[in-house]
Amino acid sequence: MPNTYYNKLLANNKEWVEEMKGKDETYFEKLSKGQQPPVLWIGCADSRVPANQITGTLPGEIFVHRNIANMVVHTDMNMLSVLDYAVNHLKVKHIIVCGHYGCGGVQAAMQNKSLGLINKWIRNIKEVYKDNYTELIKISDDQKRFDRLVELNVKAQVYDLAKTSIVQQAWKDETGLQIHGWVYGLNDGIINDLKVSMDSAEHLNNLFRLDLEKTPV
Repeated sequence: MPNTYYNKLLANNKEWVEEMKGKDETYFEKLSKGQQPPVLWIGCADSRVPANQITGTLPGEIFVHRNIANMVVHTDMNMLSVLDYAVNHLKVKHIIVCGHYGCGGVQAAMQNKSLGLINKWIRNIKEVYKDNYTELIKISDDQKRFDRLVELNVKAQVYDLAKTSIVQQAWKDETGLQIHGWVYGLNDGIINDLKVSMDSAEHLNNLFRLDLEKTPV
């Protein structure tokens, strides 16, 4: 018995190819020659938050890494490898950590239910909750507390990005790299800029500022 949905995906691909070639017959030829995206996107793996669609950009404009709850974990070699490639090889100018309201990973971190392997991952979000407990406990409305933890989690990941040697080296070398925190609204499609942009390590506690040498030209 044929898998109708599976086949539909392949058919959709062919339609999309024809649509893009109709707009520019050399589109794929140019796309295949390489990429120079100005942005690295660290987002949630949630299927409702596709980076290109919600920012109105095309393939080749955003380099994307996604995981549960858009985390920047200092032991995650997958994320660090993407970060290193984006910053040091693609020379991106912006890194955006984009969370979203209604994030299941954040919601799970607010509960005590055991979820198996994912417990180890969301423990990082529980640490964000613990660090901001005084603020969060004052919010009586459950939904508003949930939304606020989503925002605080994004901010924490931006600061964790700033603590990496990869980002700090780019700042030392004055590459113009900036990091930002956004939250996407599933209910209205609007991106909330959290105004937590950074372009230097000056906002970090001195304990996290690395003593780096400028890369020789």
